[in-house]
Amino acid sequence: MMAGKHDKREAATMRKVTGPMDGMTRRDWLGGAAIGAGMLAMPGSAVARRIGRGDRVNVAVIGAGGMGAQNMAKLTDQNIVAAADVDFDHVAKSLTDAKGAVRADRLALKSAYDRAARFADYRRMFDSRKDIDAVVIATPDHHHAIAAKTAMERGLHVYVQKPLTYTVREGRTLLDLARRNPKLVTQMGNQGHSGDDGRRVVELIRGGAIGRVREVHAWTNRPLWPQGEPRPAAVTKPAGLDWELWLGPAAVDWGYNPDYAHFNWRGWVPFGVGSLGDMGAHLIDFPVWALDPGLPTRVETRHSRWGGDDDIWDGKPPADLGSYPLANVTTYRFGNAKGGPVTMTWYDGGLMPPTPDAMLADARMNPDGGVLYVGDRGMLMHDTYGEKPVLVGDGVAARAAAVPVSLSRIRGGREGHEMNWIRAIRGEEAISSPFSVAVPLNETMILGMVALRADQPIEYDGVSGRITNVADANRFLDREYRKGWSL
Repeated sequence: MMAGKHDKREAATMRKVTGPMDGMTRRDWLGGAAIGAGMLAMPGSAVARRIGRGDRVNVAVIGAGGMGAQNMAKLTDQNIVAAADVDFDHVAKSLTDAKGAVRADRLALKSAYDRAARFADYRRMFDSRKDIDAVVIATPDHHHAIAAKTAMERGLHVYVQKPLTYTVREGRTLLDLARRNPKLVTQMGNQGHSGDDGRRVVELIRGGAIGRVREVHAWTNRPLWPQGEPRPAAVTKPAGLDWELWLGPAAVDWGYNPDYAHFNWRGWVPFGVGSLGDMGAHLIDFPVWALDPGLPTRVETRHSRWGGDDDIWDGKPPADLGSYPLANVTTYRFGNAKGGPVTMTWYDGGLMPPTPDAMLADARMNPDGGVLYVGDRGMLMHDTYGEKPVLVGDGVAARAAAVPVSLSRIRGGREGHEMNWIRAIRGEEAISSPFSVAVPLNETMILGMVALRADQPIEYDGVSGRITNVADANRFLDREYRKGWSL
């Protein structure tokens, strides 16, 4: 799922994406990673340090600015021993305000970064630093899987920002690695999974507060970055930016433009997974969690024009892909859902589902993002991250009040997601969103982008990890890697 020339991708041979999920039981699939680090031997690596309750964890970060700085600011009571980034000028800006003064909430992080060893290339960091216990990965999407796999093969615990991976094969590779090394503590950065509101939503849906759910709608106001646009011209890169390392595994030779780095990469095909990859982990997480639908069996995406289209648009992706379409509507059919078939529709680009007739006059659908569950005995709606749930329908409130608390609560809630990972490494708390949970969620998200690229509905066999009705679309489950990089 990598953009170079379209005919080059068509000529590439797609490896069969199977293995990690074949023959898995539901317990294998949904079970969390074992808590506690223990002694851990990995092929070709040293034995991981034993970490006990209350110990400080030696943490490294890959992608230390932007979202990485937000993550690391919550881990300053640990030992931040190393940081890898292609642009430490950008990292410095993530610690300061508009006037250049260090932000009060980033003082501790700046001090930690000043003490940490610095690397441009995370591969060199792994080769030279043997004191790392755990790694936060907050790079652009196209680096996630390679960085995570490299860390895990060295016996390191990983926290990986969403989307977990760029392709289906990458996700299954990481899941297989996590399953073979159960003492590794893995976490995806979908922090809403640790929130109290989101966990209550799951309890209410499972507890039958709105009856049987057959229909779900999820929406976001993203993109907040360029999409539906042709590639801009290359310009001179900032002096402190290593552009070749930033491109990394992306199999394109694009010159630098600020429309790509350091935030806008999300909308460009070689680097990001669009709005669905960016926000799906915060929104469709909860229906996937609550309804236990398994992987989708059919996916179809309708969309506005692709970036890079000619004036005459035939609806198909352009030969040289640039940015994703500005708006998408993706319909998922879960034919094997535990409680019977479920249809979930995703809207982005500012699109939203129509307001149901039964919606209360004062219950407003948040245009920034939300999820609506339609049950046969009522409806439930919540904002992004599962927050601010609203119940709609006669008798729903009374049924909801009778639903008991059944899920554990994470210390610190949504804001405690990073420290939950640390506490799980120390054996103090169960992990919130391990790869056993994150990979099928991520795969569901990515399949929406596969259907977009396929330009027609796809039928999917989740056991084999294959598209069964459009053989050629299976190439979008994998991607080509730039020379010198591989999974």
